[in-house]
Amino acid sequence: MGADIKSLRTRIKSVSSTLQLTKAMGLVASSKIRKAQLVRSHAMEYASSVSSIVDLLTSSRECEKSPFLTEKDGPAKIIVIAGDRGLAGGYNANVFRFAREFTNSDFTPIGKKSCEKYSASVISSEHFSHSDAMELSKQLCNEFKEGKYARVGVIYTKYVSMLSQIPEIKWILPLTKGEKSFTGGAIFEPDEMTMLERSVPSYVAGHIYACVKESFACEVVARRSAMDSAGKNATAMIDELMLKYNRARQGTITQEITEIVAGSDGNSQ
Repeated sequence: MGADIKSLRTRIKSVSSTLQLTKAMGLVASSKIRKAQLVRSHAMEYASSVSSIVDLLTSSRECEKSPFLTEKDGPAKIIVIAGDRGLAGGYNANVFRFAREFTNSDFTPIGKKSCEKYSASVISSEHFSHSDAMELSKQLCNEFKEGKYARVGVIYTKYVSMLSQIPEIKWILPLTKGEKSFTGGAIFEPDEMTMLERSVPSYVAGHIYACVKESFACEVVARRSAMDSAGKNATAMIDELMLKYNRARQGTITQEITEIVAGSDGNSQ
């Protein structure tokens, strides 16, 4: 009986430590959510603005022969964005499960967990900057123009709500012909083809950066939800263990009283 009480006390202490950890991580994630959502919103606005310019350029006849609009056969280059840390529910696992669907692809990871998965040098998703995106974009644009890859895409996690985040792929290259009608109202200097060549790296960088920031916002939201669930489970487990502990302790006290009374009766005889 004494051994059971000691074991229960050890387990209660262990679960209590876990509860404190989950509460701390949940608070850290909560403190990051607002800023992450704000950065995500600004990044999406920037990507949308650059996309409108590229759509206008690709709708012109002069840009129809651009290598960035050329359909090709061959492998795809896919950027896989995951988190820097675990303990975020199924966030990272869902990304990697989704990425497995794209065979015959060359993966470029962003996020420490993704870099570990694909054995690459570490690139943080939390601290990924627009200059990082531009550097990667220039490399991808050159490789695409050289015909090394037929398509360039990004696997990221799309924010649906605080309770739902789903992995998706966004294909960035080749460009599709713009739906806007190029009426000549906009004037590009020196010409449309030159402006498209200069705009595409910014376009690709804008979408990469927006996807990274949206994924990071999903990561902190998923982590807070996971820590909330873990905290509730730990609290329920502590309550159950305390009930068993109190019962075991009460049983020990009752046994000791019974032995004392039995010993007293024996001495009186």
